Amino acid sequence: MKANNNNKGFESTLKSLDTEEFIDIHFYRPIGYQWALLFNKLNISPNAVTIASIFIGIASGVCFYFDDVKINVVGMLLLIWANSYDSADGQLARMTGKKSELGRILDGTCGDLWFISIYAAICLRLTPDWGISIWILAAATGFFHSKQAAMADYYRNIHLLFLKGESGSELSKSNKLKNDYYQLSWRKEFIYKLFSFFYLNYTKRQEKNTPQFQEMMKSVEDVYKGIIPNSFRQAFRTKSLPLMKYTNMLSFNTRVIALFASLFIDMPWLYFVFEITILNMMLIYMVRTHEKFCEIFRIEILKEK
Repeated sequence: MKANNNNKGFESTLKSLDTEEFIDIHFYRPIGYQWALLFNKLNISPNAVTIASIFIGIASGVCFYFDDVKINVVGMLLLIWANSYDSADGQLARMTGKKSELGRILDGTCGDLWFISIYAAICLRLTPDWGISIWILAAATGFFHSKQAAMADYYRNIHLLFLKGESGSELSKSNKLKNDYYQLSWRKEFIYKLFSFFYLNYTKRQEKNTPQFQEMMKSVEDVYKGIIPNSFRQAFRTKSLPLMKYTNMLSFNTRVIALFASLFIDMPWLYFVFEITILNMMLIYMVRTHEKFCEIFRIEILKEK
């Protein structure tokens, strides 16, 4: 009975089985759950865990500067540790109900800071041989990386919206974020307003890249008045579910496997090539597929008007 209760407790900290990847379910989430239980006992907040993961992830990146496989392995272990904390913060938030907009912003920022550190370390490592060209390659890669991660996060939360409703999704809307942003004071709430500024623009970019989804949601509001029929929720989930594997590949695990492999063979520049080619092809396919079925759904909704 105790084991069964523990399983239920663990499952309650997951976003959904639809959106969880094999490695996360069997590795990061169980570890994150144990961290979350410990942090809960110590009364440590989810945001504090996120901040700790930022520092561990940045330290990981520094290790990749050295052309020494032993130090690189230390960096890999640190990055795994950082990601287990990144899993734990969300699980702790769901376990305790301590969710916040700041937590959502910090969670999105931490991965960016990890990879900025990783990119900079690899560039510094390769500059003697590559010169400025490695920095140009890294800058191009970073641009596409931000798009890949942003759209993976957006599509995952869209799926959760139709699967679990607003309470089970962290899908943000720029209009609401804009109102919240203008209510903050630069003088009194500088840090929070700064984070809100970046998060607002992050959300605007996500919305700009999904015009058919935005039009579909307008039709949903117009026809269903905010109450989405279960039949439509299920139909949307069926179309969206196959794309969840791509959202996971574009988030962390697949790119980190490629990163580690490139470091083991002492060709870290290959990681940048992998992101620009393979991951971008996944991104293009995911966006085109999602936009196409959103357009079809929008047309079907309007027929009911």
